[in-house]
Amino acid sequence: MKIGNVIEYIDHQKIMCGVILEVKKQKLRVLTENDREIKLSPSRLSHKCNTNLNLSMGRYKLVEALKVIAGKRNALIDHIDIKELWGILNTEKKWINLATMTEFCFPDGPTYDHESAVVRAFFKNRSYFKFNHDRFFPFSEEQVEQIACQQKEAARKNRIIDEGSAWLKKMLIVDKPYLPDDKRECVEILKSCYLFQKESPNYSLGKAILKKADIDNMELIFQILVKLGIWDENENIELYRLEIPTVFPDEVMEKATNLISVPKDLSEYKDRQDLTGLSAITIDGQSTLDFDDAISIEDKSDHYRLGIHIADVGHFIKKETIIDKEAFTRGSSIYMPDQKISMFPSSFAENLCSLREGELRPSISIIIKLSRSAEIINYEIVPSLVKVKRQLTYYDVNTIANEDHEILILYDIAKKFREKRLKQGATQISLPDINVWLDNGEVNVTKINRESPGRMLISEIMIMANWLMAEFLLKHDMPAIFRSQAEPRERLYKGEEGTLFQNCMQRKLLSRFILSYEPENHSGLGLNAYVTATSPIRKYFDLVTQRQIRGIIGLEEPYTKEEIDSIIQRLEQPMSYVSKIQYSRHRYWLLKFLERKIGEKQEAIVLSKRKEDCQVLLAEYMIECDLPISTGINLKPRDLIHVTIQHVNARKDVISVFAS
Repeated sequence: MKIGNVIEYIDHQKIMCGVILEVKKQKLRVLTENDREIKLSPSRLSHKCNTNLNLSMGRYKLVEALKVIAGKRNALIDHIDIKELWGILNTEKKWINLATMTEFCFPDGPTYDHESAVVRAFFKNRSYFKFNHDRFFPFSEEQVEQIACQQKEAARKNRIIDEGSAWLKKMLIVDKPYLPDDKRECVEILKSCYLFQKESPNYSLGKAILKKADIDNMELIFQILVKLGIWDENENIELYRLEIPTVFPDEVMEKATNLISVPKDLSEYKDRQDLTGLSAITIDGQSTLDFDDAISIEDKSDHYRLGIHIADVGHFIKKETIIDKEAFTRGSSIYMPDQKISMFPSSFAENLCSLREGELRPSISIIIKLSRSAEIINYEIVPSLVKVKRQLTYYDVNTIANEDHEILILYDIAKKFREKRLKQGATQISLPDINVWLDNGEVNVTKINRESPGRMLISEIMIMANWLMAEFLLKHDMPAIFRSQAEPRERLYKGEEGTLFQNCMQRKLLSRFILSYEPENHSGLGLNAYVTATSPIRKYFDLVTQRQIRGIIGLEEPYTKEEIDSIIQRLEQPMSYVSKIQYSRHRYWLLKFLERKIGEKQEAIVLSKRKEDCQVLLAEYMIECDLPISTGINLKPRDLIHVTIQHVNARKDVISVFAS
C-alpha cells in the first residue's frame, strides 16, 4: 500500500472510495469521497488497486477525482447480470477469484475500475453468490430460494414499519380513529409487543414501528388500542398474557348441548340410593348459578343424620372425552368481579350438573351419623339421587339462623367440628373477605364476615366432607389428590383468639400446601388426611378425586398412582394461572374503586417496619401498601393509625398513602 493509492472500504453497508494520504504503523490515513479524513486498518479494505492520484493537486481536486472514479465504477454495475452469471456458474461449486469473475463480466480488457464494479455489484446483490472480498462462491438453488424468501420477508417488514409508523402518528392526533383492514397485522404486532414484551416473537418489529413513530412509552399502545375500540379501558390483559381461553371450541359446545338435550332414562339411576325424600338445601352466594353441593339434616331423636350431597359430575363427564379434555386444560373455573370463566360450558355446568331446586340429580352422598353432641359415630359414601328442596343464599341463612330448626342443628354441628379441629392443632385464620362486584359498570365493594352463620356452617361441613372422603380413600388404599400442610413457621395465638393483626401475620407464616397421591397430615386444618372433592363442577382436582371415590363404589375404573401424579404435575401451571388472574383482577377492581377515595382518611394497621417505610393494612379494604416514614414519627408493628389515600392507579397497580 502506497501514498496516493485509490482504495475502497465498506461503511454503513455502502462501498466508499478514498485515497491514501499516509501509511503509518499498519494504519492508513485516508481522504474519502465525502471529504473526510479517517484512519483504517488494511483489513477493512474491500478493494485496492494500483490506480494513483497525485496528492499535490490539493484536497478539493482529490475529492472531486474520487467522486468521478466512484461514479464511473457505479455506472459499470449496470453491465453486470449476476443472475445470469449464477445460471452459468452455479454447478461449479468452487470459489471464483475476482480476476476470473471480472473477465466473465468484462471479457474485453478489464481494468481496476471493472474489478471494483464487480465487487460493488456482488456486494449490493448477495442473492446468488457468497461474497468474500475478492472471491465468490455460487449458492445452491435451495439457498437462492431461501434467500429470496428472506428478502421478501424483510421487504414486508420494512413496509409494515414504514406504513405502520406513519399510521400510528396519525392515530395519536385523530379524535375518532378507525382500523383499516390493511393495518390489522400492524395492530396484532403491537398487541403482542405490549403483552409479551421481549418474549414476543414480534418484539423487535413492534419496537421498530414505535421508534419510527417517535413513541418511546409502551403504555401508549394500550391507549391507542382503547382509542380504536379494540380493547376496553378496563381490559383484562392478563387473560391474553396467560393465554386463557374465554370461550369454548364449537365441538365442545356441541357435545355439551347434546348431553343436555338427550332425555334422561331413569333406569340408569336404578342402583343409586333414593334420597329425594330428604330436605336437601344448597347455600351459596347470591350470584351463584352452578350448585355442586347440598346438605340435609335429619333429627332422629337420639342422633342426627347429616347428608352432604355432591353433584356426580363423573356420571356425565367420562374420562378423555372432548369435554373432559377441555376441562383438564382449564383446570378450574375462574371467578373475577367482572367476569366468570367456567371450567365447563355454562349451560352444562349450570344445568345438567347443578343441584338445582326441584330437579332430580345423581350425586355422591356422604351420610354421617352423629351423636346429639355432634360426635361422628359412623359414615358411608353412596351413589344417590337427590332433589334440592331449598336454594338458599348466605344472606337467607343468616336471616333465619336463630329460628330455622335445620339451620340451628347444622350450625351447632359446624361449631363443634371446628372446636374438634382446633383441639387437634388447626390454625384458624379469621379474616374478612372483600367482595368486589360490578353493577352496570359501577364498582361496588363489601366486606364479608366469613364467620357469619351461613358461611361458617358451609365452610366447616365441606371441610368435614372432604376429610371423610380422604378417610374413605385411605381406608380403601386408593390414590387421590391429597392435600397436606406442614406446621406453620410460628404460631402467634391459640384457637380463635387472634387479633386482626395476628391473623394477618399468621397467614404469612403458614407453610405451603403440598399435593400428592399419598395422604399426610394437614396442619392448617388439624386433620390427618384431606382432599377436595366438593366442587367437581368448578375444579378439576375435585373431579379427579370424585372419580376415585366412584371407582371404590364400582361406578368407573379409577386412576392409577402414576396417572394421579401426572395430573398433579400437568395442572400445576394452569392452576397457578387461575390463582394469579383471580388475585390480579380482584386487586385491579378494588384499586379502581379506591381511585374514587383519593383524599379520604382510612384506618390502618402497621404490619412491619423497614428502614424508610412501613407496610400497613387498610383495614376497611384488607389491602396492603407502603407508608413512607416521616421524620419524628415512631411507628411499630400492631400500631393503629390513620392514613390518607394519596394516589391510586389501577392500571399501573399503584396505591400510595401518607400518615394523616
